[in-house]
Amino acid sequence: IKASPGIILPKENAREASVVERVKVAGVDSLIEVVQILNGHLEKISVKTDLNDYFQSRNKHLVDFSDVKGQEQVKRAMEVAAAGGHNVILLGPPGSGKTMLSKRLPTILPNLTLDEALETTKIHSVAGILLEGQGLIGTRPFQSLHHTISDAGLIGGGTYPRPGEVSLAHHGVLFLDELAEFKKNVLEVLRQPLEDGVVTISRAAVSLSYPAQFMFAAAMNPCPCGYATDPNNECTCTPQIIQKYMSRILGPLLDRIDIHIEVPAVPFSELAEKSSGESSAIIRKRVQNARAIQLERFRDREKMFANNQMEAKELKTICPLDEESSTLLKTAMDKLGLSARAYDRILKVSRTIADLEGIPDINSTHISEAIQYRSLDRQLWLG
Repeated sequence: IKASPGIILPKENAREASVVERVKVAGVDSLIEVVQILNGHLEKISVKTDLNDYFQSRNKHLVDFSDVKGQEQVKRAMEVAAAGGHNVILLGPPGSGKTMLSKRLPTILPNLTLDEALETTKIHSVAGILLEGQGLIGTRPFQSLHHTISDAGLIGGGTYPRPGEVSLAHHGVLFLDELAEFKKNVLEVLRQPLEDGVVTISRAAVSLSYPAQFMFAAAMNPCPCGYATDPNNECTCTPQIIQKYMSRILGPLLDRIDIHIEVPAVPFSELAEKSSGESSAIIRKRVQNARAIQLERFRDREKMFANNQMEAKELKTICPLDEESSTLLKTAMDKLGLSARAYDRILKVSRTIADLEGIPDINSTHISEAIQYRSLDRQLWLG
């Protein structure tokens, strides 16, 4: 870069910085090159990144929702979750497709905005895992965790704290497979990022905070043997064993999950079908339209961009119910034994369902569908 304003960086970071508009960026190999540029003895070609082309080229996935046979109700629940940024848990027997469906969740999420991409890139850069020559992360992260992970690996740590998995999933998806197998202390440390969207790591030398606004997705069996909800296989677990197993995830963590969906075993007739379901691209278009409605709704509210972030104050003004909807919800609360906390969750999800339809007011159809997504609140699981 010669006779023009700009910045000089190690060549490994040049692509990363080139996303800033109207700033010329030069990547160098050594301090000698820096001196040569400043003295006008060396001219470097400015590194450039076209953001529109970049995001378009990165918006590709190796998997697609059309790969999944059957499970239309589950796919619908995943669409609602993606549209409103709702946390989701999938329960079903082994082999029902819980993990397969969860891994396709990022394919229907809205495209990253520039601000989101910059934040995500900074975190991955600090963690030292940004690929060489990768200027900007263009797809939403998907962090899939094994139940052997430690709380330090999840939250972050080290003498000089580095981001953990919850921060690496910022603006993306954090997926926990076999949720009930995770250690209790690991699940407990999830509460802060799920509540605040940030994690704070304190050490003797320094205390750092990293952003951690992610969509939480989890999958688990309904009981230790896995077949409590499978009509084709006999469950060997007693009600007491099932309740003890489910109690591992009941409580504060479950309170922060908006959508519970049971994933049934897929019948052979659906597996044998030659036709495929809707593609991720078609579903994503509906999700993006719903998110656009939410961005407009929350444009005057700082750091609020999706329905899952609404608090009690917003629910009163944004989610009013007509008499029919209110009666339906009251009946469900009483007859299905839904928890009091489920009330707010149902309103949030109902608002998202209405947004997917482009309807300004919540009606009883939206409430009815949202109630179906609260299976873990029912007395069956609570004993």
